[in-house]
Amino acid sequence: MKTLIQNVMISKEDSLALVDILIENERILAIESSEANTFSNEVVNHRINGQKQLLIPGMIDVHIHGANNFDMMDGTTKSIQEVSKKCLETGSTGFLVTSVTSSLVALLTMIDRTKEVIGHEIGAKILGIHLEGPYLNIKRKGMQDPNYLRNPDLKEMDMIFERAGDLIKMVTVAPELPGCLELITYLKQKNVVVAIAHSDATYEEAQVAFQQGATHITHCFNAMPSIHHRAPGLVTAALENDAVSVQAIVDGIHLHPGIVRLLHKIKGADGMVLITDALQAMGVGDGVYEFGGHHVTVENGVARLNDGTLASSTVTMNEALKLSVEMGIPLDDAIKMGSTTPATILGEKKLGKIAVGYDADLILLDEEFKVVKTVLKGLVK
Repeated sequence: MKTLIQNVMISKEDSLALVDILIENERILAIESSEANTFSNEVVNHRINGQKQLLIPGMIDVHIHGANNFDMMDGTTKSIQEVSKKCLETGSTGFLVTSVTSSLVALLTMIDRTKEVIGHEIGAKILGIHLEGPYLNIKRKGMQDPNYLRNPDLKEMDMIFERAGDLIKMVTVAPELPGCLELITYLKQKNVVVAIAHSDATYEEAQVAFQQGATHITHCFNAMPSIHHRAPGLVTAALENDAVSVQAIVDGIHLHPGIVRLLHKIKGADGMVLITDALQAMGVGDGVYEFGGHHVTVENGVARLNDGTLASSTVTMNEALKLSVEMGIPLDDAIKMGSTTPATILGEKKLGKIAVGYDADLILLDEEFKVVKTVLKGLVK
């Protein structure tokens, strides 16, 4: 099976190049300048004229909870399929099924449903599971359900891994909790990305967690202490540690544009990841939703609890990419933040780039960053 994508713009550092891309089965076979007309005599099964629109590697959302009125913690395969569908429609070809703090039974049920869907996704590919909780600090709970927040429990985590196997790719914890340093060691031994958020950790506690093996910050600046010049806290510890990458919810609400630019200036595209952290209102709109044990009101696209606390987002990955560029992030870097960097963090060696030998998971965008066409596993969707 061969597909030829012609006349598309791809980002190459500080410029754009007009190219033709030949795909064989699920991989990129060759990339040539469109002017060379190299593939004019190539016999192909599908031919796409990109009309000089932007082609990017499929983005990867490592932190998403729901979409299309479905919450992936609701215990059904349909909810996961609906998120898969919406992810692909909005620029992601891969995602992590992300939990919220819950009972062990509810979490294990989500894991079971995820296992049933993998390999049968109707949209974006499931690349694993991100556990956001339950080992988080109630002082920084955000929208996490306080009824289920608890201290780390290695026996419980053993049960989770027994059910999930190697599907657990990322776990968000609060390192200051009793037993969390031992948990970080446990997770690193299983090659899991250990992330920090919903945490009240001091600068010193965060540094110890990084020494122990934590390498990532979930929704940086949100659900953690603000920077203070005499109490620099978790964020400062992360910003000055080159080995630590950060997630950013670029929706114009969770982070001021100046903070987005600051994160980029300090971390660069290789240390910064675009996420949605979306709840089931993504793709639906304003209204009242049940999420994480709370009533969440979405008004003008902003999701809040009754007390005004931000509760996830409704932004999509293509919107986050557009906003990043509008905020001053160079296009090539913004694309890396949505595609290459999350792939690297997850250890996905054939995703996140438009390069020979890489998986043909591609997204064609118009000038407004709206998705025009998707290619997944080499097939036009």
